[in-house]
Amino acid sequence: MDKIGIIGCGNMGGAIAGSLQMEVIIYDSDSLKAEQLAASKVTISVADSLQALLSECSTILIAIKPQILSTLYPEFRALESSQKRWISIAAGIPLSVLTEQLETEEVVRFMPNIAAQYGAAVTAVAPSQECSSTLREDSLQVASSFGSAFLLPETQFSAFIGISGSAIAYVFSFLHALAMGGVEQGIAYPEALKIANATLKSATSLIDATKANPVELATRVCSAGGTTIEGMRALAQGGFEGLVMRAVEASSEKSKVLEAKAANQGK
Repeated sequence: MDKIGIIGCGNMGGAIAGSLQMEVIIYDSDSLKAEQLAASKVTISVADSLQALLSECSTILIAIKPQILSTLYPEFRALESSQKRWISIAAGIPLSVLTEQLETEEVVRFMPNIAAQYGAAVTAVAPSQECSSTLREDSLQVASSFGSAFLLPETQFSAFIGISGSAIAYVFSFLHALAMGGVEQGIAYPEALKIANATLKSATSLIDATKANPVELATRVCSAGGTTIEGMRALAQGGFEGLVMRAVEASSEKSKVLEAKAANQGK
């Protein structure tokens, strides 16, 4: 794939456009926003209209709000949407609605998180059941250009939100709590936060390098009668693991409710 069209230049659409190493044609109802984005990179150009973008590109990434998308289906169909390949990041609009409204199985859903603008997103990628292998591979390449991509069935999107999309906020809270613990013990918050953040990165680097289970790595750190086991005991007494699991469950269940509501509105 050497060219892609992107409809919508908001935070996510703009971040994706800026990360791609290919020709990108963009369209946004806010022409000034589109022009500013195009000025930031030579590979990005602005289509004069939605119709112009659709006529120039065979692969289209939808980066607009679900309620706006629902109003555009007739226009897409009028311009032979069935002849295009589609990638959607419209929150909550399931593949069943997208394939029906776009009249094609050449559809993939993305669910990225907010780190896309820094090239560090974690993105779930779900192709429709009859999607071609070519679009599946191309969409994974697109998602990998702004972070990590995970091929998942759409039925696991709610679980993905629980351990990634929403969980990035849990990680922020954990880092803050670590830093505040450092403050309590005499380290100023900015320095404590830097140390906590570096520690998080070192921990994930160990998992990547060793492929070891986190529990195995944790037990390696715990020496008999030492400092780490005291901290682990405090976490266990506070129900740390159970609390995190409940947070994942809460976000996942809420996602299912919102997905069902958005699906009905997106038809």
